[in-house]
Amino acid sequence: MASTQIADDYRGHGWTVSVTADGIELITDARIAAVELTGVQAATVRRYLRANNLSGPVIEIQGRERREIHLVVGAGKALRAIEMLRESGATVYTDGARVALPAGDPAMGWGIAPGEARWVPPLVAISAAVTAANRSNRSNLRKLAC
Repeated sequence: MASTQIADDYRGHGWTVSVTADGIELITDARIAAVELTGVQAATVRRYLRANNLSGPVIEIQGRERREIHLVVGAGKALRAIEMLRESGATVYTDGARVALPAGDPAMGWGIAPGEARWVPPLVAISAAVTAANRSNRSNLRKLAC
């Protein structure tokens, strides 16, 4: 599928996208934002979201360390949650920040495609998942230390 067709498909979700020489980019705005997680935190958050039926569109990026970008809504009403996410090591993309979208690059793909997702979760759901994941990961570290 050509880049313009893929971009049009993304626009069909109500997203603002741009086709550049590097690929297709989501331009975050009042309707859509993104949260990037890495490593064990990403894996634990993904399990939490799945277990609680909160999963939404997730971009997976191949590399030495697990990287996932969760698309979210409601960032404008979640300033404290954004602050907490950033303090816990997440990267939060809002207010015109650009996020590369899957468009044929084998190193990047949809873990959960927008058409497969039940919804796009609110940013506060990701924040709650990160809080739960951090608690779980600390608990597991304490068990290993004993």
